[in-house]
Amino acid sequence: MRTLIAVLLLSATIVIGLASRHAWLENKRLPEGLIQANGRIEGDHVAIASKHAGRVSTLFAREGDDVRCESTLIQIDDKQLQEQLNQEHHGVEVARAILLGAKANASAAAAEVRAATTSLELLKKQVPLAIETAEAELNQALAAAATADSNEGQLRSEYERAEQLRKADAISVEEVDKRKLLWTTAQNQLTAAAAARLTAEKRLAEARLGDERIRAKQDEVAALEAMHAKALAYIEECKARQAEAEAAVAEAQSTLDDLTITAPTAGTIVARHVDQGEVVTAGTPLLDLVDLDRLYLQVYIPEPLVGRIRLGLPAKIHTDAYPDQPFDATVRYIASEAEFTPKEVQTTDERVKLVFAARLYINKNPDHRLTPGLPADAVIRWKEDTPWMPPRW
Repeated sequence: MRTLIAVLLLSATIVIGLASRHAWLENKRLPEGLIQANGRIEGDHVAIASKHAGRVSTLFAREGDDVRCESTLIQIDDKQLQEQLNQEHHGVEVARAILLGAKANASAAAAEVRAATTSLELLKKQVPLAIETAEAELNQALAAAATADSNEGQLRSEYERAEQLRKADAISVEEVDKRKLLWTTAQNQLTAAAAARLTAEKRLAEARLGDERIRAKQDEVAALEAMHAKALAYIEECKARQAEAEAAVAEAQSTLDDLTITAPTAGTIVARHVDQGEVVTAGTPLLDLVDLDRLYLQVYIPEPLVGRIRLGLPAKIHTDAYPDQPFDATVRYIASEAEFTPKEVQTTDERVKLVFAARLYINKNPDHRLTPGLPADAVIRWKEDTPWMPPRW
């Protein structure tokens, strides 16, 4: 009898315990339409590093500083590079001066080509005209010489006949002298005509040398054109040298600009890995920047519940630091593959082994109260009519 009573009392105790546990679980469970999760607040970290090695001459930002995009954070010593840049600028000025001289020489060569070409064209017109004129003068001289020769022969015959008549006392001495004077004049005219013919022949021969002068002028024009082409090629060479000098300036300026490290985006410096005066290597992280206006809570949704959430769902984030101030958030990312439950994440059911990562981006972070690394709880509402409730653990 006592054994039966003991069994009944034990059974009653178990039933009461199970009922109490069920009631406790019901009180801890959120209503249908809400899913709770927890995790740590994170942000998109930007590791700020230097592209070049050097010594940190000035440190403008430290942990906790809010910086704007393009604001200067670190200055690497740039004295040596500044001197190199000055030398490169001098090289550009020298290249420009050489280019100006080359252009001046090319312009002078072009002027000589134009002058020689004009002279050649004029010579091509003058030579035929000179030959034609010389030929006409020669014909005229030949005709004059022929006339003078004929006249001289006739007057010589008349003089000889007059000599014979004087010997026969047929004419007077004065008449003979007159005939002799006419013959002497005719001889002089014949000599002059012969000289004029020779001069005309020389002029024609000289005029016919115009073809040689044309060919010589053509050779001169070709030589000047070659010099002009060479001057133009030298201009292109000078332009290439100037471009190389300008590229060297641009490269040195780019390197110099890289020594002034600026913020790639607005945010807050959350970590500093360098002090002023330290020598850093290229690519070594110097500062860690996080945009506190774009934080998110990384949570893990149990596999049985992942089908209830979707992108764009609203959420409330609760923190121990601000228990009475939940922060509005939105589901912006849901992992496509499940993973095993991370050890640091709390779950309501230890039998759940697979979870899906999700990110709840915080809509507003007033006064930047939330910071990366802060643990927080979240409530995701997947039914619009369900009232908001704080998480229950």
